[in-house]
Amino acid sequence: MTFAIELANVNKSFGDKHAVRDLSLTIPRGALYGIIGPNGAGKSTTLRMMLSILFPDSGNIRVLGGSALQSKDRIGYLPEERGVYRKMKVGDFLLHMGVLKGMSRADAQRELMQWLERVGLGDTAAKRCEELSKGMQQKVQYIAAVIQQPELLILDEPFSGLDPVNMRLLKDLILEQHARGTTVLFSTHVMFQAEQLCDHIVMIHGGRKVLDDPLAAIRARHAARSVLFEPLDPAVDVASAMRHLPDIELISRAEGRWRLDFRTDADVSALLQAMAAKVAPARLEVVRPSLEDVFVKIATATTEHDADTGALA
Repeated sequence: MTFAIELANVNKSFGDKHAVRDLSLTIPRGALYGIIGPNGAGKSTTLRMMLSILFPDSGNIRVLGGSALQSKDRIGYLPEERGVYRKMKVGDFLLHMGVLKGMSRADAQRELMQWLERVGLGDTAAKRCEELSKGMQQKVQYIAAVIQQPELLILDEPFSGLDPVNMRLLKDLILEQHARGTTVLFSTHVMFQAEQLCDHIVMIHGGRKVLDDPLAAIRARHAARSVLFEPLDPAVDVASAMRHLPDIELISRAEGRWRLDFRTDADVSALLQAMAAKVAPARLEVVRPSLEDVFVKIATATTEHDADTGALA
């Protein structure tokens, strides 16, 4: 297996703040990875070290077989801090970015016009960037990140500030890049976005990597423990009907739906059949823990361990 990104025992501090701690990570070429964690966890610092914007205090980093500086024309980057050359016209800005990435002017001009049409900005090439809304500017900056068809695409909080329509558009464009073989890595503190998009999840908490697994493996390891139940007859008292079923630990109701929590070692298939036999269901849905649930569980355990051992967060 060949790797697009390799980090070995990387550390980075800013004064007394230890932003990244002993981070080792390998990302295969062609993968779609999400780095998740709360604000301040060390995600952006990690991405900036991968890009040689920052340099580690210790440890080694390889990107596309060398350093990011050596591979810069093969990398696309959308930073968390949005920014375009506000006084430049949109077309001139994108042409400039394409040429900086090693494209000919003719190729860059052709690509930028095709991209602007694709994202609904076909009439903006002659407008100044400052005339566009923030969402439009963000789409322009995304085009700048992919105009040269990069081998590696790094996105820092790419969905921040987008409305639902443009969020879906950007998601489709990211998946399109991945489908053509681009290695895609993005960070987010909004975990359901990573859950919808990624094949593999890396969680960072307090500068440390606390999880590094395929999404399917995470879901398999953190088994479902709840069922959402809506009776066909809304007047039925589900709690009374279900309370004596084996393995049920808690029954609660919210917003017209019943939630039944069961033991982790329960036979889920048998339990669902028993529920349906007790009360005819209009809806019966097994609820798996979300990535946010998984992260909270891991982060809480990590914090408690640090407190017990006297480690600094």
